Amino acid sequence: MNTAEWLTRGTVWLALTLYVAAELAVAFKRGVAGGLARGLNTVGVAVYVLHVVCAFHFYHQWSHSVAYADTARQTAEFSGWNWGGGLYVNYLFTLVWLSELIWWWASPTTFARRPRWMGRVVRGFFMFMTFNGAVVFAHSPMRWYGVVLCVLLVVSWWRLWKRASSNQKVQQTENVF
Repeated sequence: MNTAEWLTRGTVWLALTLYVAAELAVAFKRGVAGGLARGLNTVGVAVYVLHVVCAFHFYHQWSHSVAYADTARQTAEFSGWNWGGGLYVNYLFTLVWLSELIWWWASPTTFARRPRWMGRVVRGFFMFMTFNGAVVFAHSPMRWYGVVLCVLLVVSWWRLWKRASSNQKVQQTENVF
């Protein structure tokens, strides 16, 4: 594996690992999850942005059309459907993750008290992206690591859901299922 590939792949795996660690920190901490989870998420976003920079620099020559064509090629290899629209989904993922983080830093109280449906939609979208990137489009043996990350996300969200269903007070102070 050359340096470009190592940097590009390594940063996305580290970013996903940090996101999962942040979700676990939220799930296994009582009350509003603060410093640790938000710190892990912050570093995760920064590393993810570095991944995007590496991908565009090393693989796409800073060209949206090259990135679109590469996304279409990868999608065609997997599904037979030559479609690059997944690139826009990746752009959306980047915007959502950055927006989540900015909101969390700007107003932790309103972020923690946002409607449960909003947290569910975001977490569902993150699971979709994580599963596709880390399992469906990943290559062995990293695919197995992706499965572990997805299972850990399910465990953390299940714990939040169980806590919320058993304790209404916690449900009002945390963004949970």
